[in-house]
Amino acid sequence: MFELFKNIDRKNYRPIFGGLDIFKFIGPGLLVTVGFIDPGNWASNLAAGAEYGYALLWMVTLSTFMLIVLQHNVAHLGIATGLCLSEATTIYLKPRYSKFLLTSAMLASISTSLAEILGGAIALDMLFHIPIRAGALLVTIFVMIMLFSNSYRIMEKWIIAFVSVIGLSFLYELSLVNIDWNGAMIGWVTPSFPKGSMLVIMSVLGAVVMPHNLFLHSEIIQSRQWNLQDEVVIKKQLRYEFLDTLVSMLIGWAINSAMILLAAATFFKTKTPVNELQQANHLLTPLLGTNAAVVFGVALLFSGIASTTTSGMAAGSIFAGMYNEPYDIKDNHSRVGVSISLLVAFVIILFISNPFQGLIISQMILSVQLPFTIFLQVYLTSSEKVMGKYKNSLFSKLLLYSMGAIVTILNIALFVSLF
Repeated sequence: MFELFKNIDRKNYRPIFGGLDIFKFIGPGLLVTVGFIDPGNWASNLAAGAEYGYALLWMVTLSTFMLIVLQHNVAHLGIATGLCLSEATTIYLKPRYSKFLLTSAMLASISTSLAEILGGAIALDMLFHIPIRAGALLVTIFVMIMLFSNSYRIMEKWIIAFVSVIGLSFLYELSLVNIDWNGAMIGWVTPSFPKGSMLVIMSVLGAVVMPHNLFLHSEIIQSRQWNLQDEVVIKKQLRYEFLDTLVSMLIGWAINSAMILLAAATFFKTKTPVNELQQANHLLTPLLGTNAAVVFGVALLFSGIASTTTSGMAAGSIFAGMYNEPYDIKDNHSRVGVSISLLVAFVIILFISNPFQGLIISQMILSVQLPFTIFLQVYLTSSEKVMGKYKNSLFSKLLLYSMGAIVTILNIALFVSLF
């Protein structure tokens, strides 16, 4: 468990709750939010807005709704059992199944880290003209230093600051453009499938509902745990966790929507295709001015660093869980998991010729792995053996399995569109 909480006797300790209880629980949801406002999202959202205007905003709405339900459910697992998703998989599934599922989750984490590191490198290229490969090396080294030297709670504060910078940056960007709000309102609630849009739709889905975030949330929510045997405490944690998740995911929905709105109001309006993030930066300068382009680059850099950090944490949690251990950056298994995700992703970047397309494809890979993680999660949280009386209700089970089915159907539609 996280080092800050190792010395707390959580079996007997009962916190004192007051009128500002919710602020004790803010944090885990925002760390998860970083994962779906990452550079992969930037690429997917800019492609969606530039090519299809406001038409694909509905995917952000649908994905965020799914995300709220799934993240709350997996946090429920962490609170009720004291196990992260990876540990529970190792304990309650046969080894041949658990190894396959957790190995696929590690591959998804590598794909995620690739997008995050690549996004940070692209931002360094935008701001300081540092070559992509050199920038990727700098981002990888910086994040590994952060992860191996800082405690969880310090990391949490840094990442909350990063989210704030990203959000304020897009508020500034949106203040410079004219949005067709009627078109946006229709786009948010009306599903549509423009010709040739399935790859972008799936990349938006994979960029919002991310497998590694499900593993990460079940782990980091335990940084707020006390006394697993006290029902009053558990119920209060579940209630406040849901508020933290809901508010955090809505912040992510707003930022992702802002990316599509910005692209629709600039690039789609002028019929300008966007094939790389650097190009988007350069195109913003004549449309919105130099400040907008700089703000865009700074926000992307913060996004890349923050999301690479959480991706590394998720990989550490997944790998440690294979050995039935919680995430602890001082433990060798957690360190190996972090290192595999970040270093393998960096090596792959060295061979990528089109960074923007690499971002899009990495998000599609996440959407392909996602059904495995969703069905795994629902199986565990619906099991009385795992969850006891906190298992999913029939309604929750049906809702969660329906989401898994939707993701699976969209994946099939993607493969059909490709062939």
